[in-house]
Amino acid sequence: MNTRFDDRIVAVSGVGSPFGRAMAGGFAALGGRVFGCDIRAEAFDDLRERGVDTRLVDLADRAAATAWIRDIEARTASAVDVLVNNAGGVAGQERRPLEEVADDDWDRVLAVNLGAAFALSRAAASGMKRARSGSIVNVSSGAALRASRTGIQAYCAAKHAVLGLTRQLAHELGPFGIRVNSVAPGFVRTNTATERQWAGLGADGQRALVRGVAMRRLGTPDEIANVVIFLASDLASFVNGEILSVDGGR
Repeated sequence: MNTRFDDRIVAVSGVGSPFGRAMAGGFAALGGRVFGCDIRAEAFDDLRERGVDTRLVDLADRAAATAWIRDIEARTASAVDVLVNNAGGVAGQERRPLEEVADDDWDRVLAVNLGAAFALSRAAASGMKRARSGSIVNVSSGAALRASRTGIQAYCAAKHAVLGLTRQLAHELGPFGIRVNSVAPGFVRTNTATERQWAGLGADGQRALVRGVAMRRLGTPDEIANVVIFLASDLASFVNGEILSVDGGR
């Protein structure tokens, strides 16, 4: 038993992010036939060179999310073997008092974090059921377990909901040989939003954050991707409905 993905169809959302690029590239290096989507195309050239098929998809549009999965199934004449729901984030928003949060801002964050995971999982489930196998890995956050460092109410609510979706789908789909798990990354500096959070901590806050990690350092996108790949692999064949914190120890 190993972590190879030869002849397996792997779909990864949010491949324009450092997490997504590391995941898609990792699966491809292990033999998977990898399909990736994002609303941004910045990383596509690099991923295409690594054998990843990339598409522009706005996953806030659930119909577009479904169409992406259907296109993969049609082009491969196969069910998706591995689905990684990595797309998410704060949608460019910053911390604001609750009473200043607009409906559209709330809805957008839930759409890209929770709605996308729901739509992609729903679309992939029928093929996985027919195949009597499959693995879904939802990338949540430490904000699925506690209040979010972002202070963004919708983000924290959505990540908690992703955990609930993970557990529910694990029980619903498990009898069909489909495993559903979640990875909860700790604080990793990956994009404008996390850099803004890091800078906002100031020198003292940054030191305190790192001291709060048992390993006394922050993680990397590759370290998050490695755990996603493990959960999707045969090495985790009896792991289902779990959330695995990848945070260096709190």
